[in-house]
Amino acid sequence: MSKHTARRDFLKFLAASPYVAALGGVTSFLRHSSLAQRSDINVISAPAEALNVFDLEEVAHRNVPPGHWAFMSSGVDDDATIAINREGFKHIELRPRRLRDATKVDMTVNLFGTTYSSPIFTCPTASQKSFHPDGEVAVARAAKARGTLQFLSTATSTPIEEVNAALGRPVWYQVYAMHTWEGNEKLLRRVEAAGSTVIALTVDTAGSGHTETYLRTRPKDLRVCAECHDVKGEDVQVRNHPMRDGMDPAGAMPVPLDWALVDRMRKFWKGKFLIKGLTTREDARLAIEHGIDGILVSNHGGRVLDGLQATIEALPDVVDEVKGRIPVFVDSGFRRGTDVFKALALGATAVGIGRPMLWGLGAFGQQGVERVLEILQGELKLVMGNCGTRTVADITRAYVALPDRKS
Repeated sequence: MSKHTARRDFLKFLAASPYVAALGGVTSFLRHSSLAQRSDINVISAPAEALNVFDLEEVAHRNVPPGHWAFMSSGVDDDATIAINREGFKHIELRPRRLRDATKVDMTVNLFGTTYSSPIFTCPTASQKSFHPDGEVAVARAAKARGTLQFLSTATSTPIEEVNAALGRPVWYQVYAMHTWEGNEKLLRRVEAAGSTVIALTVDTAGSGHTETYLRTRPKDLRVCAECHDVKGEDVQVRNHPMRDGMDPAGAMPVPLDWALVDRMRKFWKGKFLIKGLTTREDARLAIEHGIDGILVSNHGGRVLDGLQATIEALPDVVDEVKGRIPVFVDSGFRRGTDVFKALALGATAVGIGRPMLWGLGAFGQQGVERVLEILQGELKLVMGNCGTRTVADITRAYVALPDRKS
């Protein structure tokens, strides 16, 4: 039995364990296990004390309301996709080249005409005021300070106009399809009027998964949620989604999320159009055929469907199908500079971070997000230098060994 198979079998064993279920699923179990190995006195009190992004996780856990934390940290079913996203990086090894002068490493990238300080961007996570009062504005200010691309969610708790003002340039905007075509038009016109020229239609949420860990670990008395949420029985809905106001009339049947909608939206939107959530070469081929400007390989951070491939494992198939015709981005599970390097080596144009950004936000607001970006950018610069790559363009598949063909 290969190490790869053995690890997957172990994760399946954990998922089936009643003890693990009692702790709230695989993800919660793994977090508790890792924290058990770290003394409580090591919980940091300032962003500068963080040595890696994980150091901000427990601080955020203590600061963020339990229901909000449970929602962010959990996945669906057994939380196995969250675990597999991290597991995938262990099966890709670095192949550094020696005796190459990498004393001046340049991490800058140009994405659709704008230069950023590194190929690391912040993912479009929802309701960021759930983790800090400054929410998306704090993330924008951190992104501005670190020269980082910011993706904004349709489920943002801050209007796009305020976020763009704090960032000092337009965000890229992630689109959840509205229930009516008129709603889609209204949303896209607002995004365009705010100055944003890049959108990404999310297509991996055709139906919400069974959020077992969240349902187990959120507060039992939902009356504590009623101040800022609509609570109906066991259902909790966020109120503050300013970009969605008036977009989805009550009782409206959802517009089918299919290639016909993609074509209609592609024709309407004059800027760059990405699709977020593709993980197969077949869908990558269709994206090219439908005139899409870029693909974001994503499994929604394991929050929609269990049993998926790690995005780092799905990435090569998409890249091979695209053949350089459009950029390929990737997110889900990235926690280290080495993770980012491996994705770049496999053909990714840039890499998104979601939960680590929220850890920083929940721990210390803007300064916490800045520290997360600083750490990951520093780690990426270090691995680039040690592997002998001066620029992001120098990072190719020759710098990694895959489990099925080590060369």
